[in-house]
Amino acid sequence: QLHLVESGGGLVQPGGSLKLSCAASGPTLEHHSIGWFRQAPGKEREEVSCISVSAGSTSYADSVKGRFTISRDNAKKMAYLQMNNLGPDDTGVYYCAAALSYWCRSDQYWGDWGQGTQVNVSS
Repeated sequence: QLHLVESGGGLVQPGGSLKLSCAASGPTLEHHSIGWFRQAPGKEREEVSCISVSAGSTSYADSVKGRFTISRDNAKKMAYLQMNNLGPDDTGVYYCAAALSYWCRSDQYWGDWGQGTQVNVSS
């Protein structure tokens, strides 16, 4: 089982950027795809992005395509979410999660979750 800890959230003005980090502790990250999720106030949690074990495959929600970039460093047991051109609709709690799966699949089970990091986009 992985223990995940997110960091990097904060308050940013519209049009600004943030880079979220997800630190994993456990034997290895090399059996897990990693996902980033967010939950806005009053809304359901949504998947923002996913990256496969080798980083050869990534996916993004339509709302963040072209603005967000997911990456990972298996040796450091880290995953990242670079967020550019942020807007108020990007406000929410961002979570990283891990699934015991090489590829990102829409039906996969996310077994490990971090505690979340708050992102606020406001002027």
